[in-house]
Amino acid sequence: MNSACPLCSASEIQPFCSDKRRAYFQCQQCFLVFADRTTLLTAEQEKAQYDLHQNQLDDPGYRQFLSRLSLPLLSTLKPEQHTGLDFGCGPGPLLAQMLSEAGKQMLVWDPFYAPEPHALQQKYHFVSCTEAIEHFINPAKEWSLWLDLLLPEGVLALMTKRYTEQSSFNNWHYKNDPTHISFFHQRTFEFLAKRDNFALHFPADDVVIFKKRNT
Repeated sequence: MNSACPLCSASEIQPFCSDKRRAYFQCQQCFLVFADRTTLLTAEQEKAQYDLHQNQLDDPGYRQFLSRLSLPLLSTLKPEQHTGLDFGCGPGPLLAQMLSEAGKQMLVWDPFYAPEPHALQQKYHFVSCTEAIEHFINPAKEWSLWLDLLLPEGVLALMTKRYTEQSSFNNWHYKNDPTHISFFHQRTFEFLAKRDNFALHFPADDVVIFKKRNT
């Protein structure tokens, strides 16, 4: 059994469910559900799965999908908040292109497709991350990085499907992707917002917007 939560480091971990491939555990502090870390794909296997994705920059359906995050993000930003990082952009950084079209100055970073160190050495008015956080092995690491990357009053915009009930998790299609290993509840994001002093907004079932409060 995994001994600590990979997001908040709490030690109170309970079995959540299991299927033929792996077991899942739930943190009793932040409610993250995470796959048994001994069952993960190798980096090579993981990238092979991502290479199968067909997310084209000229796909209007993909653009509409990403607008679920881009529109509430843009409405949250102040006019002077113009620098952004799309974190985990994948092979087709359409979201960054959409935000650039809206007048934002964008950089991208991805461990497989855009591993540019300089992108993680700057400060930003906002960071976006679409359909990537569920792949993180140690989400505490990326969360801490995001806190460091954001300027005062910075905005963090995430897209990931949230689990709701334990009873429906076992048959949830989202967990069947072998690269999906960390699953977030609304209460998980509420925990992070309270702990790290963010205002929180849920504009859609799979979108969450964090805004740094003044300290």
